[in-house]
Amino acid sequence: MDATNLPRTLAVIPDGNRRWAELHKLSILRGYGKGVTKFIEFSEWCMEYGINSITVWAFSTENLLRNKREVNTLFGIYKKVANDKSILKRLHKNRTRLNIIGNKSLIPQDLNAALQKIETETSAYSERQINMLIGYGGKDDILHAAKSVAMRPSEINEETIGAGLISSQVHNIDFVIRTSGEKRLSGFLPWQTCYSELYFSDKLWPDFTKFDLHSALLEYASRDRRFGR
Repeated sequence: MDATNLPRTLAVIPDGNRRWAELHKLSILRGYGKGVTKFIEFSEWCMEYGINSITVWAFSTENLLRNKREVNTLFGIYKKVANDKSILKRLHKNRTRLNIIGNKSLIPQDLNAALQKIETETSAYSERQINMLIGYGGKDDILHAAKSVAMRPSEINEETIGAGLISSQVHNIDFVIRTSGEKRLSGFLPWQTCYSELYFSDKLWPDFTKFDLHSALLEYASRDRRFGR
């Protein structure tokens, strides 16, 4: 595959963890745990293809409406992973910066602290980055940007709106992959996905393989991106 036809920035909406758990008669905890492990593998597959900017939607504002036990289970998994020294070691080995993006007031303080510690310890790396959207909603992102310039109407333009986003660190996304058969973006990075190529896989996220990624990238490489021209 010609590297010049690969996306520079890739995002994934990893759907299907609950359904995978139900299908295999496992707990939701096992399903989400498998999903987190899959993303770690996925990020390293992307690195093999030379894709060094990955964004993952880990927890949306709408996810807070789910059963409280399920929400706490997911937060617990993220806390466990964030405190896993082997994860930080892999980030250092791959010289990868972790950016945490979202409304952090929606996330438990102990989880915030653990994630921010990783963010700080990897902040010097510029070769690769993983953007983790947690407590993120697309409408909230746009509202945040609008409020940042509302008192300065003469300064409202694409540059100031972009700078005012909660997700201002995230570059325009070339390619979005969503799993589990859902065919919508659900408010995922509305500013950065205006001209993203979209790919929808029927695979449940824990079943997504390196071959599936390869197939998705072949599909991306075959498309003619004209950006409205």
